[in-house]
Amino acid sequence: METAVPYFTLGTGQKIPCIGMGTFGSDKYGSEEVAAAVAGALRFGYRLFDCASVYGNEDRIGQIFNEAFTEGIVKREELFVTSKVWNNMHGRGDVLLSLAKTLKDLQLDYVDAYFVHWPYPNYHAPGCDGDSRNPDSVPFSADRFMATWTQMERAADMGLVKNLGMSNMTITKLEAVLPRCRIKPALIEMEQHPSFQQQELFDYCTAKGITVIAYCPIGSPNRPERDKTPGDVIDTELPEVSAAAKAHNIHPALVCLKWAVQRGSIPIPFSVHARNYESNLRAVIEDPLTGAEMESIKKAERNCRLVKGQVFLWPGAKGWEDLWD
Repeated sequence: METAVPYFTLGTGQKIPCIGMGTFGSDKYGSEEVAAAVAGALRFGYRLFDCASVYGNEDRIGQIFNEAFTEGIVKREELFVTSKVWNNMHGRGDVLLSLAKTLKDLQLDYVDAYFVHWPYPNYHAPGCDGDSRNPDSVPFSADRFMATWTQMERAADMGLVKNLGMSNMTITKLEAVLPRCRIKPALIEMEQHPSFQQQELFDYCTAKGITVIAYCPIGSPNRPERDKTPGDVIDTELPEVSAAAKAHNIHPALVCLKWAVQRGSIPIPFSVHARNYESNLRAVIEDPLTGAEMESIKKAERNCRLVKGQVFLWPGAKGWEDLWD
C-alpha cells in the first residue's frame, strides 16, 4: 500500500508522505492501545508517524519501530518520524535533554522532524481540565522563543534532527521569529479542518516554503473535554462535507482527509481501530474530490478553532484569543 501513497517534497529536499498517523491518545487510550495501532498502521503502509514527548507513549512506540525494523517490515530510512519538545523543556540545554529522551524512547538515532510544540514555556498538568491555570505562565516572547529555537538548530547541526518545525504559531509570531532563524522551519503544525481552514496562515507558510501538517483534520471528535466548548462545529455534519460524502459514498471524515491532501497539507488523523486508519490511508489514494467539491468545502469555513489552549493562559490574559494574537 505504501508505494501508492503520494509524497510531498519539503524545502530541505526530503520526501514526506502526504498522510500520517497521529499518536495523541493519552486522554482516552493507553500507550499499549496506541502502540498496537502504530504496529497495525506500519503493516498496512503508513510511513509517517507524528509523536510527542508529552503524549507519554514514545517508549512503547519505539518498541514497535524496533520490532518492525528487526522483522523487515520497514527500513528506518523509509519512515518519517516526528516528535516535539514540550513546554516545560524550553530552558537552556533542556531541548537537547528532551530530544535525547525521545530518541532513547523511540529507539532511533535521529528524528525526521522535531517541533517546538507550543511557542510558550507554559505548562499544565497532564489531563487537567479547561479551567486549570499555572501562575508561572507567561505571554509569547520572541526572545524567549529564539533561545529555544537556537537549541533546536544545535540539534540539527548535530545530525539528531533532519528537519525543524514550529507548531501552534500565528503570522504575527512567525514574522517576529523567522528573520532571526539561522535554520528555517521546514514544517509547521496547525489546526486545520473544513470549519477552521486558516487560509491566511496556510498561504503565508506555503509562500515561505513551509509545509503544513494539519492536526484535528476531521474536527477531532475525541479531543479532550477541556477543549470542547458550546458552539463548536462538527465538521462531519457540515452540509458541504456531507454532500461530497454522499456523492463518493464514503464517511464524511474521509472527505475531510481528501480535502486536506488535495489542498496541499498533510493530515495526521489518529484511530486505534484498523478499519478507520486503513480507510483513512485509502481515502487519499482513491477517488479524489472534484474541483467543484473542493470549492464548495472552501466555503464551509466557520472560523471554529477547537484546540483553544486556554490552559496555557497567563495571569492577566483576557481569554484564549490572547494566545492567537
